[in-house]
Amino acid sequence: MIVTRLMGGLGNQMFQYAAGRALARRLGGELLVDRTWLESDEQLFETRRHYELDAFRLQARSAPPELVSKLEQQSNSRFNRLRRRLGLAASPVVLSEAGHVFDARIEAISGDVLLVGYWQSEKYFVHYADEIRSEFEFDEAPSDRSRELIEQMGAANSLSLHVRRGDYVSSEATSRFHGLMPIAYYRDAVQAVIERTGPVEIFVFSDDIDWCKRGLEIPGQRLHYVDHNARGSEDMRLMSACRHHILANSSFSWWGAWLNPDPSKVVVAPAHWFQDPPIETPDLLPEGWLRL
Repeated sequence: MIVTRLMGGLGNQMFQYAAGRALARRLGGELLVDRTWLESDEQLFETRRHYELDAFRLQARSAPPELVSKLEQQSNSRFNRLRRRLGLAASPVVLSEAGHVFDARIEAISGDVLLVGYWQSEKYFVHYADEIRSEFEFDEAPSDRSRELIEQMGAANSLSLHVRRGDYVSSEATSRFHGLMPIAYYRDAVQAVIERTGPVEIFVFSDDIDWCKRGLEIPGQRLHYVDHNARGSEDMRLMSACRHHILANSSFSWWGAWLNPDPSKVVVAPAHWFQDPPIETPDLLPEGWLRL
């Protein structure tokens, strides 16, 4: 039995689900999702998070809170602590992510496990990529306006451009840690895509689309602002319908690009995902994505 703890927004929840699904497939066990963090009053982020994977047709059921508590208690029992000190396996186990690089300990897991972390790397689930994409099929049909845009994106050399603001702006601590991508990054990224694919039609996605309309200017380019969706997952659907992608330092736009299965896509991402301190993330981007 694999239990994966859900934390953060939609993009983070998708990483946590994908890592759990791949591990469950490898071990031949059931995957459960732990929603206790999302349902608690102890979230430390200024932006209140909630369960968002209901946008997709997933197969996993929720883990009962008492099961999660039992796993944590058994993992921290005196017997299991002693076994870990002796270098012996301790099961059931809580595997807490070690950092921002691929954690190879996950490959040695057997038996019951509770995954706690963000698991932001394709390496955790690349061998099950087709299955992950099929599970992240959107549950509801797109709106009429979204259908029009999907057709427009499919007929053009379309480029999604994501501007992440929200608590990156409103929270001083979050802003300092993550940092905002400057307009110069987006201008350089657009030029990098054009050099590789030719002229593009740019579709702008943001949690502050009004700011983008006022403050985002890409010389020589006409921008289409996607401003009709009330739910973030619908923006992600439209991002994935574009041919190429420019990411913010955001797991949301990471998934918008990854859900596009076209191997010829050009994806540009920030060289530094975190600004203060400048944490190295060598395993964050799939092979072939450009760092700028």
